[in-house]
Amino acid sequence: MLTKKQHQLLLYIHECLETRGVSPSFDEMKEALDLKSKSGIHRLITGLTERGFIRRLPHRARALEVLKLPDDLKRRIEAEETTADTENLVEVNFSRKGARDDLPSKEVVEADDDSLLSLPLYGRIAAGTAIEALSDPSSFVDIPAGMVGLGRHYCLEVAGDSMIDAGIHDGDTVIIRESETAENGRIVVALIDDHEVTLKRLRRKGGSIALEAANPDFETRIFGPDRVKVQGHLVALFRKY
Repeated sequence: MLTKKQHQLLLYIHECLETRGVSPSFDEMKEALDLKSKSGIHRLITGLTERGFIRRLPHRARALEVLKLPDDLKRRIEAEETTADTENLVEVNFSRKGARDDLPSKEVVEADDDSLLSLPLYGRIAAGTAIEALSDPSSFVDIPAGMVGLGRHYCLEVAGDSMIDAGIHDGDTVIIRESETAENGRIVVALIDDHEVTLKRLRRKGGSIALEAANPDFETRIFGPDRVKVQGHLVALFRKY
């Protein structure tokens, strides 16, 4: 059982990670929960950590990961997402460097069948370049607005068949939501040692990070937590025939 304040903090952290891709600061958490001191936040985080709902990410400032949600919070979030879907609104941020000048920095569009969004295509996902270094997209991809939700998104073309058993084929275009954290088991864009980028399933095992392929011909790669940075997680893909 969680206390009311623990529920509130867990939901707030989850929402910040989902919408901003980064956990809130202690000052933000204190203000959101209307607490008078940061010590109360420390106690709440310790309680949530001990109960297995969140974990602190080592070697990174203000980095928290939500491991699970209690059933009542899951139902609440699912209900809110359902309500949002029925309103048919989606927010897209085009403020990333390299976005087209004729696009607004942020727009809300109606997600009907005729509504399209232009997302930057940052080339093929392969070793050699960090996503941040790709300041200019190779092109833009028009996608149905309903394929993405809130947040900043970009596209990558898949090279190779290491994720084929997850339904991701060579030449597919994946839509990635920018984030610096991801839940265990998500398919992510991972930056290894600040120079190699790959699309793999993220698994945390003790103090290590495993990047799993979805193809038995490829081995799982294990790294220390300071060697892998999450660049975003997969939200959709499309394929041309």
